[in-house]
Amino acid sequence: MSKPLSDHDRKKQISVKGLAGVENVADLKKNYNRHLHFTLVKDRNVSTKRDYYFALAHTVRDHLVGRWIRTQQSYYEKDPKRVYYLSLEFYMGRTLQNTMVNLALENACDEAMYQLGLDMEELQEMEEDAGLGNGGLGRLAACFLDSMASLGLAAYGYGIRYEFGIFNQKISSGWQVEEADDWLRYGNPWEKARPEYMRPVHFYGRTEHHPDGVKWVDTQVVLALPYDTPVPGYRNNIVNTMRLWSAKAPCEFNLKDFNVGGYIQAVLDRNLAENISRVLYPNDNFFEGKELRLKQEYFVVAATLQDIIRRFKASKFGSRDIVRTDFSTLPDKVAIQLNDTHPALAIPELMRVLIDEEKLPWDKAWDICIKTCAYTNHTVLPEALERWPIDLFQTLLPRHLEIIYEINRRHLERVSSLYPGDMDRLCRMSLIEEGGQKRVNMAHLCIVGSHAVNGVARIHSDILKATVFKDFYEMDPHKFQNKTNGITPRRWLVMCNPGLAEVIAERIGEDFIRDLDQLKKLRDFVNDEAFIRDIAKVKQENKMKFAVHLEEHYKVKINPNSMFDIQVKRIHEYKRQLLNCLHIITFYNRIKKEPNKQWTPRTIMIGGKAAPGYHTAKMIIRLITAIGEVVNNDPVVGDRLKVIFLENYKVTLAEKAIPAADLSEQISTAGTEASGTGNMKFMLNGALTIGTMDGANVEMAEEAGEDNFFIFGMRVEDVDAMDAKGYNASEYYNHMPELKQAIDQIAGGFFSPKQPDLFKDIVNMLMHHDRFKVFADYQDYIKCQEKVSALYKKPKEWTKKVILNIAGSGKFSSDRTISQYAREIWGVEPTLENTAYLKKINKNSN
Repeated sequence: MSKPLSDHDRKKQISVKGLAGVENVADLKKNYNRHLHFTLVKDRNVSTKRDYYFALAHTVRDHLVGRWIRTQQSYYEKDPKRVYYLSLEFYMGRTLQNTMVNLALENACDEAMYQLGLDMEELQEMEEDAGLGNGGLGRLAACFLDSMASLGLAAYGYGIRYEFGIFNQKISSGWQVEEADDWLRYGNPWEKARPEYMRPVHFYGRTEHHPDGVKWVDTQVVLALPYDTPVPGYRNNIVNTMRLWSAKAPCEFNLKDFNVGGYIQAVLDRNLAENISRVLYPNDNFFEGKELRLKQEYFVVAATLQDIIRRFKASKFGSRDIVRTDFSTLPDKVAIQLNDTHPALAIPELMRVLIDEEKLPWDKAWDICIKTCAYTNHTVLPEALERWPIDLFQTLLPRHLEIIYEINRRHLERVSSLYPGDMDRLCRMSLIEEGGQKRVNMAHLCIVGSHAVNGVARIHSDILKATVFKDFYEMDPHKFQNKTNGITPRRWLVMCNPGLAEVIAERIGEDFIRDLDQLKKLRDFVNDEAFIRDIAKVKQENKMKFAVHLEEHYKVKINPNSMFDIQVKRIHEYKRQLLNCLHIITFYNRIKKEPNKQWTPRTIMIGGKAAPGYHTAKMIIRLITAIGEVVNNDPVVGDRLKVIFLENYKVTLAEKAIPAADLSEQISTAGTEASGTGNMKFMLNGALTIGTMDGANVEMAEEAGEDNFFIFGMRVEDVDAMDAKGYNASEYYNHMPELKQAIDQIAGGFFSPKQPDLFKDIVNMLMHHDRFKVFADYQDYIKCQEKVSALYKKPKEWTKKVILNIAGSGKFSSDRTISQYAREIWGVEPTLENTAYLKKINKNSN
């Protein structure tokens, strides 16, 4: 049970957590009891902890409703340009606390629950994560929604309401085991089904060409049922909408076809149509060309475009009953952002609607399409690029394939006229890849069909222009932009690290929460003894709290004075968790060799999910757990080194781990991590970074000052040079005794005595076909880690660098990212003001 607030705590907490006014608290208690009684149909004698959570969720949701209705009404009245963020993933995590933060209800709810004899933290732990994403791409979409609402943009997130999100990871005998994430089992209090906006989506069939146009006929229909979730801005009375589509079979499904085995079977077969929104594909940075996945991609796009066009036609503009028929103004009223190539079918689908349904001529339709759409690229890894087989397209979306062929014909005509006789270039730039099996290159479709193409960090955008999309950049340089990723400071500072937000607010006020650049003011306090002490104290408290969580969960005793060295992200060869493993083994061997030396103690934590079909990634997890079994049970090592695999890493675990971290591991091979966003969360929360010059690390080091960053390893140029020359792993193995020892231990069964050859695949990969050159960066990484350990022994110097990192993290707010998208791609102006109009209509919003 949480203790009542002392006057001092109350004074401190007012600033960031909102006021707990007496009337406010009394109201909350009244509404809470009303929901327990009328919504949940329970009384206090039979209520479970889950009932108490749901009652609180409904009580808080009530505060969103008036603002939500009024925001949407104001968009209808004012008819601003609308932004549609299309993504197959929205990794939202929990909603309750984020809503309380953005509505300034946290203190009042805390106090109300306390007075009712309930513990707020226990209730929050009842909420399921909305795990509708794999990693960075899906979490970025969630941060963007928060920023778009906080900047007052008329924006909508559109995606799929997966019945099962990213799998839950269990570690069993050291191995990853997946279990289904049945997150909707108890219901979702934050969503509202909107059956009145149900839309038909067509698949299969064939095309008929008539003098008056093309018809797509004999299709199978699936209905798209929208569920709306409110997205509140930070204390500005704006509530935007995330609309996720769920697949429903139509009533007449299969019943018209008497060839089906009767009525009962026809009803059972409805599941086939409804499988479209059943489950999230669990791959990160990997393309799996399955029909169901292509169905998901078209499903979200077709339903969303119907919504966009309905809203465009019906929006009030001066007069009430006329609808818009002139599509030439679509790009003035609509911006569509494609989050990677997954929603690329928006381009041919928009063309199909404009040409076949609205009867526009091709050139007019194409001009509208390009001005409306923009594409964000998220990776340069070849295995991640979507290339769909033509025959699958032909079967599932015959009309779209015809449209893609025509887009390609005109595109190649333009290439030919600009580069006469350059057949190689024609081949490279085609939307259709020949050879073996013909495929549609979805990235090429996106570039050709968009007015803007962006990478997600400066170095990534430069790599796109110089390599993967070089031909396209030469032809249309004006299309290419950079938009360095960001994170929302509401969730990733105020919510997950209130102690840190508080000590910052005590020095520079609260405005940094809306304008994160103001953290620069903290540079003035870098030599302020009291501030240094406060920052160190908050970190220590966060570590103690996380240590308690770990000891409950893993039954290992954690040394809270050890350095918390954390690498959490999806398990992938390019992210080089194996390099981290080699450091762990090297450090272990050094302790064993000189047990009486004063080593800097570390608790090394690695967490993340492996795609279920990715054998190497699953073996990497097994190696980490195996190393932990040896290290954690070695009495010579004691509490100087512990290795923990953090099970089931997800948004909610990140919110606990990141504020407790001392060291952030960002160690991908230069040129492979497009941006990274976890790196930014650690920086904002007072960890120092050890990392390569890759992704956003480059810009983070620039903002914090390279002296305050642990940079190691090859740069992109070095990697390119090594590719040209050839990477020879055995050279490193033979010339570095500590590396050789570590590899020999892995290969010889030191970490798997019962199965000495357990890790032979990993060793074979590292020695003979390691695309990511782990050994090439080993020596520099180990040296860099020695510098980290040396600095950690000087707590004051360490904390000064922490302060300079926090002070330099302002650029990495998603508010900055979204402001740049708004001005430079979407053509809309962000606003931090809570507009007088909205203030007026929200006076009575509760």
